[in-house]
Amino acid sequence: MGASISVVQHGRGLDDLSEGCIAEVLRRLDPPDICRLVQLSRGFRNAGFSDFIWEDKLPKNYAYLVEKALEGVDANTNNEGLLRKKDVYARLCRRNSFDGGNKEFWLDKNSGGICMQISSKALSITGIDDRRYWNHIPTEESRFGTVAYLHQIWWLEVKGEINFAFPAGTYSIFFRLHLGKPSKWFSRRICISDSIHGWDLKPVRFQLATSDGQSVKSEVYLDGPGAWVYHHVGDFEVRDNKEVARVGFSLVQIDCTHTKGGLCVDSVLIEPKGLR
Repeated sequence: MGASISVVQHGRGLDDLSEGCIAEVLRRLDPPDICRLVQLSRGFRNAGFSDFIWEDKLPKNYAYLVEKALEGVDANTNNEGLLRKKDVYARLCRRNSFDGGNKEFWLDKNSGGICMQISSKALSITGIDDRRYWNHIPTEESRFGTVAYLHQIWWLEVKGEINFAFPAGTYSIFFRLHLGKPSKWFSRRICISDSIHGWDLKPVRFQLATSDGQSVKSEVYLDGPGAWVYHHVGDFEVRDNKEVARVGFSLVQIDCTHTKGGLCVDSVLIEPKGLR
């Protein structure tokens, strides 16, 4: 019993560990685990600011990503906090807008890859300026506040392109689509489906192509009205994160034997493969 009392009296606490020792432990953990452990004690909290811990968690091209994240930010804004790698990491994990607010990217904490969402307003949509075919409708169900709604058209063509230095890895592309017009009736969500037609006659074709020759095509019949669906376009691989990759993607249905309508196009999502 005396020995156990001695251990209690002379035992060491977490704050007795050196910051260097704690930092070595934290460096081997994933960011969510680090954020939990730094709440244990002052020593863990201080060690958690060490640059060498967070530099390992940052993409190798993080300088390019920070520059992109600061696009459109007021030049007078104080960014001195980004001198620490922990703050750089935190900034990249936020949704960072660019291209006039029509595109956003953020760092995924689990994979270390980049996610990106591209608004319908940043896409090239055939007939978008003709109100007989398309119009932009406001909705709380879009990250960007509006979606492109198709009333009716013979020739459906939605295209986009992104030039971006993604960290090395494999990425998946999705179109976020909704059959029917989402709306509200006395604060209750409803789906207006009167204009849905033509999607069961022919499939739509998705396609992606990259500047280094990668190409994927797929076809699918659109169904499931009343719900937002992420339709997988395909995957592409980034081998060199120092180069800006050009990635094009499209959604088409150009069989002019019938019209189609009642479709909402919200955005295009790019994320590390396997997240969804």
